[in-house]
Amino acid sequence: MDRNCIPILAYHIVNFKVQRFNHVAAESRSRTPVITEMGSESPQRIGEVDVSKWKKFDSRRFGITRSMIPEYASTVLAILRHEGFDAYLVGGCVRDLLLKRTPKDFDVITTANLQKVKSQFRRAQIVGRRFPICLVWIKGSVVEVSSFKTAEEIAEEAKEIALPPNPSGSSEKDFIRWRDSMRRDFTVNSLFLDPFMHKIYDYSDGLRDLKSLTLRTLIPAQSSFTEDCARILRGLRIAARLGLKLSEDTKDAIRSLSSTIKCLPQDRIMMEINYMLSYGAAEPSLHLLWRFRLLEILLPLQAAYLDQLDGVSSYSSSMLMKLFSNMDKWVSCGEPSKSILWIGLLAFHQALVRRPQDAIVVQAFGSILHFGWKEGVEYARNKANHGVHFVPEILGSSSNYEVAKLADKVSNLAALVNKSVTTLSDSKSLTKSMSAYSLSSCSYLVFVPKKAVNDVQRIFEVLDSRNNEESSCRKSLSKTRSLLGKIILETMSGTDHVGVESIEVERREHGKVAVNKQSDGVALFDSTAAEEHSRPKKLHRDAVADLSMTPRVPTEQGLRKRTALELWGYHGIAEKSRASWRKKSVVLGKEAQKERTAKIQKSIFGNKGNGPVDRIEVVGKAKEPND
Repeated sequence: MDRNCIPILAYHIVNFKVQRFNHVAAESRSRTPVITEMGSESPQRIGEVDVSKWKKFDSRRFGITRSMIPEYASTVLAILRHEGFDAYLVGGCVRDLLLKRTPKDFDVITTANLQKVKSQFRRAQIVGRRFPICLVWIKGSVVEVSSFKTAEEIAEEAKEIALPPNPSGSSEKDFIRWRDSMRRDFTVNSLFLDPFMHKIYDYSDGLRDLKSLTLRTLIPAQSSFTEDCARILRGLRIAARLGLKLSEDTKDAIRSLSSTIKCLPQDRIMMEINYMLSYGAAEPSLHLLWRFRLLEILLPLQAAYLDQLDGVSSYSSSMLMKLFSNMDKWVSCGEPSKSILWIGLLAFHQALVRRPQDAIVVQAFGSILHFGWKEGVEYARNKANHGVHFVPEILGSSSNYEVAKLADKVSNLAALVNKSVTTLSDSKSLTKSMSAYSLSSCSYLVFVPKKAVNDVQRIFEVLDSRNNEESSCRKSLSKTRSLLGKIILETMSGTDHVGVESIEVERREHGKVAVNKQSDGVALFDSTAAEEHSRPKKLHRDAVADLSMTPRVPTEQGLRKRTALELWGYHGIAEKSRASWRKKSVVLGKEAQKERTAKIQKSIFGNKGNGPVDRIEVVGKAKEPND
C-alpha cells in the first residue's frame, strides 16, 4: 500500500464502527435500542430489528420464470437443494432480471459450507482469502458459490457489531438472509431469488430503489466506502450500465473519498475499470468518472483532455466520447470485449491528441485495421469523409495522398499509437506526457499490466509491416483488430453507421442494435439477438402488497412434477454424459414411497409435515419444466 494512503484512510476510519453501529441501530424497531457492552474486545449488540421492512414477492409478477435461469446455474441450485441445503441466486443477477437485462453472471449463495459445496461437484475450487468463495465449473460455465456461514465467520473474526438474535415471529431462514443482505454494498444488490419457489426476498427496500432507479448503499455511504473504497468504482459502474441515479449521500461520499481509490492494488483497479469499459457502458462510465473527478486519478491524460473542452456540448461531441459510444454498440454483458480493445482506443486517441492527422490518414488507419492493407487503402482513398471535424485530433485540411505516401503516414501513426499506449503502464512515460498540461496535481497512477500493453502493440504491428499481412500476430488478434478499425470508421463517418456495405451486412447478421435511451439519458436495455428478455413493462404497481412471509402452497400437479424432478431427475444433471433433465419412469414400493414423500414434505414445508403432498401416491415420468 502506498504510504500516502495511510493518512487518507486514517481520517476516514476513526469513527467507522460508530457510524456503522448507528445505521444498524436505526433499523431497530425501537427508537432507543438497548445497547449492551460485551467487553472491550467484544462486539456491541443492538436491540430488536424492524421486520416490517422484510418483504417477499412472487417473481412471476415481474416476468421472472425458471426458464430465464441458464442451465448451468439451475444445475448448481438443484444439486445443492437435492442435498438438503437452501440455495438462492443473489446480487446483480436478480437485479438485472428485474430490469429485463441479461446478467453478466449468476452468483449463488447457500447454507452449505464451502467444503461441502466443493464435494458436490466434479470441478470446484475454493478461492479467496478475504472472502472465500467456491468456483464451480459446470456445463462450460463458471458459477461463484458463496456461503452464509462464511459471512458469519468473517464477521466474528472482524469483531463487527453483533446483530440481534432472531426476532420473534420471523423464521430462522429469513433472519439468515437478512444478516447477509446487510453486509452487501447496495440495496439493489441485496435481493435473493429462489427460482424453484418463485420468490424474491427483499430486506432493505431494494425493489423500491430499483423502481425509482436509485443507487443507495445499505449503510451510510461514508461508512460503506471507507470499509471498501472499491465500492466507489463498482457503484459508478452499476449506475452507468443501468442508468441509475445516485442518492445524495452516495454522491457526497464519492466526492469526499475519491482519493482513497489510489490505495487499491493495481490489479483490482484494472479489474474494476475493465468491468466499466468492456460490457457496453464505457461512454457513460467515463462520463461519471470525469464528473466525480475520478478520471484525473485513473486516466489523467484523458481527464486533462476533457477539462479543456468548452461546455457539455463539446464533451458529448468530442472524439474520445464518440469512440467509446460507438464501441458500446458492439459489446454487451452477453458479449464483452477484451480489455485490449478499450486500451487500444485510449492509445489511438491520445496519439491523435499529441499529433493531429489528416482525416484521410485516420480513415485509412481504421480501414486497414478492418479490411487489411489493400482493401483498406482503396476504401480510404475512394470513400473518405473529408467533412469530419474533431478538434484538436483532425487537421482542418485533408490531402489526397499517393498510395505509398499514405502508407507511410499510416505506419507513422501506428508507431505513435504504440508509443502512447505505454503511458497506461509506465509512470515515467505518463509523467512526460502530462508535462504538456498545466495541472496542479496528478497521481501518476498506472494500472494496465504490461502484457496487455504488449498485446495492444501487436495489434498495430501489421500497420508497420505491410508485407507480413498473414503473420501470426495478425491472426491471433484479428477479431479485436477488425472491431477496432470498425469503431474508428464509424467515428470518422460522422454518423452512427459506417457507409460500408460489408460492415452494414455484418451488423445485420450480428443482430446488434444501439442501446435505447430515454430522453434523460438513462440507458434502458440492449436490443440484441443474444438478449433473453424483451423491453420491460413498468414494475407491477401492486407488487409491494404481497408482504406475506408464508410459503405459497403448491398445487398437486406442481408437487407431482417437483417430486419426480427433485428426487430422481437431478441425478442426471451432475453426470456429464447424460442430458440435463432426464425423463425417468419410477415405480415406488410402499416403504420407498413413504420415505421419499417425507423428504419432499420436509423440503417444502420444513418440519411441519403438512400439505397436499400427503395425497401423492404414484409418481409418473418426470417432465422438463416449462414454467
